[in-house]
Amino acid sequence: MSLNTFGRAFRFTTWGESHGPALGVVIDGCPPGVLLKAEDIQSALDRRKPGGSKFVTQRKEPDAVKILSGIFEDDRTEGPRTTGAPISLMIENVDQRSKDYADIRDKYRPGHADFTYDAKYGFRDYRGGGRSSARETAARVAAGAVAEKALGVLLPDPVWIRACLVQMGPHKIDRANFDWAQIDKNPFWCPDAEAAALWEEKLDAARKAGSSMGAVIEVVAAGVPAGLGAPVYGKLDADLASAMMSINAAKAVEIGAGMEAAALSGEENADEIRIRNGAPHFLSNKAGGVLGGISTGQELVVRFAVKPTSSILTPRRTITRGGEETEIQTKGRHDPCVGIRGVPVGAAMMALVLADHAMLHRGNVGDGHLKQRN
Repeated sequence: MSLNTFGRAFRFTTWGESHGPALGVVIDGCPPGVLLKAEDIQSALDRRKPGGSKFVTQRKEPDAVKILSGIFEDDRTEGPRTTGAPISLMIENVDQRSKDYADIRDKYRPGHADFTYDAKYGFRDYRGGGRSSARETAARVAAGAVAEKALGVLLPDPVWIRACLVQMGPHKIDRANFDWAQIDKNPFWCPDAEAAALWEEKLDAARKAGSSMGAVIEVVAAGVPAGLGAPVYGKLDADLASAMMSINAAKAVEIGAGMEAAALSGEENADEIRIRNGAPHFLSNKAGGVLGGISTGQELVVRFAVKPTSSILTPRRTITRGGEETEIQTKGRHDPCVGIRGVPVGAAMMALVLADHAMLHRGNVGDGHLKQRN
């Protein structure tokens, strides 16, 4: 199986399965000299790990990360620093319950990758989906934590990356209530306290009914300088879209105004520019921080839609591996809204794309061309 690597200059390769002994990631291209401790990575993993509330899977995984290579510390380094060598990270699986999947070993779960995986490889690990499991995203979050640390060395200004849930099922937040301070005060990473209260009621009802709900995740990066990306095949927004679409259960991605841009006039959509404090200043951000594939210096704004979790208790029609028609009811521990734990994954993928583009920019035109944010 190929295609387990993402990125070009700052690259990461994930490995491991949902019900194997461990999973992990190898990061290649991280510059030397970046201060990196296991705690930096662990804090990001703690935001994604299962079992945090009744609204996520109750699989109990500590997701404790081990740094196996790529850092060095002695009395001259003032803490563990990256060496420029590949960084290998490992996360052990400790709470697998493979018996939960015994009843579906020969059945394809509707909405899952079971059928397509088998069609491609002629073999599948039915215990939680193997490589197609969302468990793989723990490795991405670990890599994203390294990327975020590297951005402090690669870019002229600090970069601030946050993510939140802006819609659950048909229920959207009220943008007038948007407050980043709220996202750590509810189990949904929701920036609207009123919406979070409604979501709790709706998702609890879906959970008790054995059903699930979809979601929309918004990822924002501030402090990104103008100049990252390329105008043709290395577009920053194209790579962001690819990164977000690679996340399990993602079905759509939009940048800035996104699909709503089709309903705008040219006057409404074009972000006008003035000079403020001697620097370009955009009066709006319909473009989501990218023009012609290159960052503008504004906030990067990306949203992606996540489908409802396909593992539900309601019996669904399907077929067996042998071609017989049957029904299936998925048991075990599953997220009633997988979008909740997709929030830190989206933030990690933003950091990884930015680190990759920062490295590519260095190799193409050097550091001096990067513009400070407006």
